[in-house]
Amino acid sequence: MRKPVILIATGLIATPAGAQELSVNIEIPRLRVAEYHNPYIAVWVEDASGKVAANLDVWYDVDLRGEEGTKWLPDLRTWWRRTGRSLKMPVDGVSGPTQAPGQHRVDFKQGARPLGNLPPGSYKLRVEAAREVGGREILTVPFQWPPAAAKTATAQGKTELGAVRLTVKP
Repeated sequence: MRKPVILIATGLIATPAGAQELSVNIEIPRLRVAEYHNPYIAVWVEDASGKVAANLDVWYDVDLRGEEGTKWLPDLRTWWRRTGRSLKMPVDGVSGPTQAPGQHRVDFKQGARPLGNLPPGSYKLRVEAAREVGGREILTVPFQWPPAAAKTATAQGKTELGAVRLTVKP
C-alpha cells in the first residue's frame, strides 16, 4: 500500500489512487416475537447489468458444528442465486457471525479486500436478510463510483431490516 504524499510547499495532501471509501450502516430491528433468531445477512455490490461486482459481508451462524450454519445460506435467495452458491464458505474478510438487533457499521476502501477495485460506473448496494421462523427482505441503494463528493443514501426496511444507509467518500 502506498503512503500519502505530502506536498509541503502548498500544504496540500495528495492521497494515492484508490482512496475512496464506502460505509454501510445496517439496522436490525428488535422484533417482539415468540421465537427470535438473529437474521442471516448478505451485503454485496452489483453493477448496472445486475452482475455481482463484490461480496462485502455475509453474516451467518458460524458457531454451529461442521457446515451446519451454511445449510441455511440458500434462504438468502437473491444473494444465493447471484453469487452465494459459487462461494466456499467461510470467505476470508467476508464471512462473519450473525448480529443482534441494533446498529451495525461496516467500512470498505477501494483497492482493499473485499471491495477490490471497482471500475467507474453505476452500482447498487444490495442488503438481504432472512431469519429462521421469520421473514426475508432485500433492500437496494443505488450509487455512483467513484464518488465525486461525499454522498449518503438510505433505504428503509419494513420487517427484517430497519434503515440501511450507504455513505461513499472520495
